Amino acid sequence: MRRADRLFQIVQHLRGGRLVTARMLGERLEVSERTIYRDIADLQATGVPIDGEAGVGYLMREGFELPPLMFTRDEIVALVAGARMVRAFGGAQMARAAEEALVKIGAVLPEPEKARIARNEIHMPDWVVSEAERKLVDMLERAIETRDVLTLDYRDEAGNSTIRDVRPLGLWFWGKVWTLVAWCEMRNDFRAFRLDRISEAKSAGRTFRPERGKQLADFYRCWEARGNA
Repeated sequence: MRRADRLFQIVQHLRGGRLVTARMLGERLEVSERTIYRDIADLQATGVPIDGEAGVGYLMREGFELPPLMFTRDEIVALVAGARMVRAFGGAQMARAAEEALVKIGAVLPEPEKARIARNEIHMPDWVVSEAERKLVDMLERAIETRDVLTLDYRDEAGNSTIRDVRPLGLWFWGKVWTLVAWCEMRNDFRAFRLDRISEAKSAGRTFRPERGKQLADFYRCWEARGNA
C-alpha cells in the first residue's frame, strides 16, 4: 500500500470520534506500530485534528472533512480515457461501473476540474466488443475472483469444438479481442482462449485452490521463459 493511501485509511479509521490504538491501526493496515506513530505525527503536523498519544490511543475531533479531490490535467485525462476505454471495450457491468466512478469523481471535483472532464475529447468506438462478449467478460471476471472452475465449449482456429474444464486466471485485451488465460485440466497446462471462440461458458459446480505451478504468476514465468528461449 502506498503511504498516501495508508494516511487516507488512517483518517477513515479515526472518523466518528472512536478511540483507536496504534496496534489496531497497524494490524488493519499491516504495518508496524512505529510506522503508525510516524504517520499520525505527520497528519497532525499538516493540521488534521487528531488527539491522543502513544500507548493510549487516538481519535479525531468531529467536523473534520477531507479536502476536495485534486487532480492534475494529465490525471484527469487518464481517468476519463480509462473510463471510456472500459465503457467501449469492457464487460457490461464494468462499463456501467466506470461511468458511475467518473460521475462520483466529477461530483467532488472543484468546478475547473469538472470543466476539464466535460471538455475531454478522447473517444472510443463502441462496436468492437459484442454484447455477448461483454456479458462473458463480466462472467469470467467474477469466476476469476471466486475461483470457480468453468466448463467451456470452445472452437479452435479450424472450427473444431471441444468441451473442457478450466481454472480461470486472468483476462487480457489485445485491442480487438479478449483472451482468457486459464489452467486447462484436459491439457494439464496453461492455455489462452479467445472469448469470441467460446460458444458457452458455465460453472462446473466446483472451486479450485491456488496450486504451485498452476497460478497466473507461473504462467508469466513460462511466457518469459519461452520468449527468452
